[in-house]
Amino acid sequence: MDDFSNKQLNEEPEKNPDDSTNDEKYSPVNHIHPKISPVTAGIIGLLGGFFLYQIVGGLLTLLVFGFDYQHAPVNSVRLMTMASQVLFILLPALIFSKWVYEDVTTIIRFHLPKIEEILLFSLGIVVLTPLLQYYLSLQTYFIKILAANSSMVHSVKQLLDKLNDMVDKTYGNLLTAHSVLDGIIIILIVSVIPAICEETMFRGFIQRSFEFKFKSFWAAAITAMFFALYHFNPYGLIPLFGLGLYFGFAAYISDSIFVPVTLHFINNFAAVILYFIYGDDDIINSSVDKNFDLRSSVVIFIILSVVFASVIYLIKKYYSKRKIV
Repeated sequence: MDDFSNKQLNEEPEKNPDDSTNDEKYSPVNHIHPKISPVTAGIIGLLGGFFLYQIVGGLLTLLVFGFDYQHAPVNSVRLMTMASQVLFILLPALIFSKWVYEDVTTIIRFHLPKIEEILLFSLGIVVLTPLLQYYLSLQTYFIKILAANSSMVHSVKQLLDKLNDMVDKTYGNLLTAHSVLDGIIIILIVSVIPAICEETMFRGFIQRSFEFKFKSFWAAAITAMFFALYHFNPYGLIPLFGLGLYFGFAAYISDSIFVPVTLHFINNFAAVILYFIYGDDDIINSSVDKNFDLRSSVVIFIILSVVFASVIYLIKKYYSKRKIV
């Protein structure tokens, strides 16, 4: 591979960094010859990761703890969750990359970013998180209005509420800490391990596979869509898609898996800290405060959207200058 600074945006240095039409021609993966179709490889990653983690991992949990696993020793369940993520998400991502592409380093994007890159993208996640929370509050507000005026929407909402309660109960058990050791284990299980494992699979193997055939935006968007579905959060589907799209943008433009891993960690770590402080198990909360004000929420949402768009502009400007240099 050529020098990392000449490979930003997967395009030739002399080309306009915003010209996505050059993605395939000047990609740093041109020297890689996949053993199967990259799209097929991406689908294998999606289906394989889902089957191994959700199905095999779930069956293994039932086998070890039984159907009453919610009353099993919580630290044992946490360690089982961590082991499942490593064995059924991280390891398959690395094995698939080696099997299909051979060059694991390039496919997974094992390149260390500069500190200013981490800071720039971190600024984005600091703005994006409350932006998505305000979006979710607005979404829930309008869903409640529609449910009050439509029996069909009301029925759908009841189903979504039940699914959401199941998710909240599951995470609530995992996030309850009774000691400092519990807190450390929770941070490891919820913040560190998922950031490494999920980003290696989604923004590493899967998104990179789709980048062989699709424009960078669509590769990131397709990956983000499945990333959102993977988390089984009915109300948080669109916010999770937004997070996944930003992670995908970060992986692509920085060409480093460590950037989305850091962003994923920050997001999950913030959720854990908020839970420890307020007892809220998800930083993206689907409930609407009783003092919710529609007008102010819309105004803040627009302001945050503008600020976030400005951060994206700064990031693209930064990489544009790096390519020129």
